[in-house]
Amino acid sequence: MTDTIHRPSPDTSPPEPATAGTTATAPADSGRAAKLALLVASGAAFMSFLDLSVVNIAFPEITRDYPDTAAGTLTWVVSGYAVAFAALLTPAGQLADTLGRGRVFLTALAGFALTSLLCALAPGAEWLIAGRFLQGGTAAFLIPAGLALVLSSSPPERVGMAMAAWTAAGGFAATVGPAVGGALVDWFGWRSVFVINVPIAAALIAAGWRLARGEHRQPHGLPDLLGAVATGLGIGTVVAAVTQGPQWGWTDARTLGSALIGVVLLALALWRSRRHPRPAIAIGLWRSHAYALVNAVSFVFGATMFAWLLAGPLWLDAIWQYSVLESAAAMSVGAVASMVTAVVAGRAPVPWQRWLGVLGALLFAASTFYMSTGVFDTEPALWSGWVPAGILGGGGIGILVTVLGTAAARALPPQRFAAGVGMNITARQSGGALGVALLAAVFAAHPGQPLTAFHTLFACCAAIAVVTAVLAALPVRTEETTS
Repeated sequence: MTDTIHRPSPDTSPPEPATAGTTATAPADSGRAAKLALLVASGAAFMSFLDLSVVNIAFPEITRDYPDTAAGTLTWVVSGYAVAFAALLTPAGQLADTLGRGRVFLTALAGFALTSLLCALAPGAEWLIAGRFLQGGTAAFLIPAGLALVLSSSPPERVGMAMAAWTAAGGFAATVGPAVGGALVDWFGWRSVFVINVPIAAALIAAGWRLARGEHRQPHGLPDLLGAVATGLGIGTVVAAVTQGPQWGWTDARTLGSALIGVVLLALALWRSRRHPRPAIAIGLWRSHAYALVNAVSFVFGATMFAWLLAGPLWLDAIWQYSVLESAAAMSVGAVASMVTAVVAGRAPVPWQRWLGVLGALLFAASTFYMSTGVFDTEPALWSGWVPAGILGGGGIGILVTVLGTAAARALPPQRFAAGVGMNITARQSGGALGVALLAAVFAAHPGQPLTAFHTLFACCAAIAVVTAVLAALPVRTEETTS
């Protein structure tokens, strides 16, 4: 986290295309093109981030629909999306540069619609999990291609406003996600949260088909696909070791073998990324101490945030016996609090950002610690328990995510902004996959004791949030400014 603007030391890796953060040649109707790109890219960001929150609301219903599948296995419905998203985000942006951002963006929209339909029609849990992996992969192409379209079509004086609008679309999705997901599940069943993506994607394709017209490809070469596969498999096998550890045994050969294979694959991906001209992991950005620290905080906080967001609907369903709509209304407390604090944090002076990040992590720690106490028992305590915890937790998320995004942008020169945002999202998604695995491991370790499992999980989330606060408070080395 930074108190002042820091820039990385000179980077020897190949430069990003000028369109990633600067304005390229503008056509005569550049104003209309910029508005169209912003509209369609923001719609895609809204859809992809909405899918994260609505699936959390639908998760209790999904577990009831597949009673013969272990709950730990079903958590891959959430973590599978995160793993694929994290593994492919950087290569997806590079591929969009090579093949054309508009083409890749529209193809990814079609892919997201098709994979959403596959999830909706899944005849079994295995099909649903596979569909979620594929859906996360297509979402990974949507985000960098859409962001690059916005940045490349916006005039320099409007880049900040365009980025604010694009970011707000994702934040708005998180805010309305519980309400939208609750209504869909209650009225039409959990499969509707995937079906709804199909008409939205079709409308975005119809509106944005002009984005690929007359687009010129840029000869940058293909990204490191082997490195991307190694990254995805590495994260996935580590998550599998944490998820299945309680069933297999922590010293079982399968658990240890999965963890070891995952670490080796991630080491391979990092090794290739140091040498490949188009790496799967943008480790060249880590030369900035400020940026590396931001990503470390994002990774750690992603673990506790994802676990908390999935545990909330499960608690309301299993312990307090809330209906889907009641759960959605309760989850909206934290979502609204997050939106409010995000706006406040976004307007805060730069020198305050570091300590605002610490405050956000501590607010989240207070919320999860409160939820691990006897106040949260089998007797519903909406106003004395859930609402205060939701305000603290959601408020902490809004502050920290906003501060981290701002710090990631400030830590890099403008031409690296798109890659920097993508890498920061990758760090958070990777941590989130491990957080969901932690949830599965805790519940598997306490079979038949849901209350104990929830309290243990919330205590773990509080401890991780405290670690996040410590990392956020670390000072940053002063670095030379580069153009």
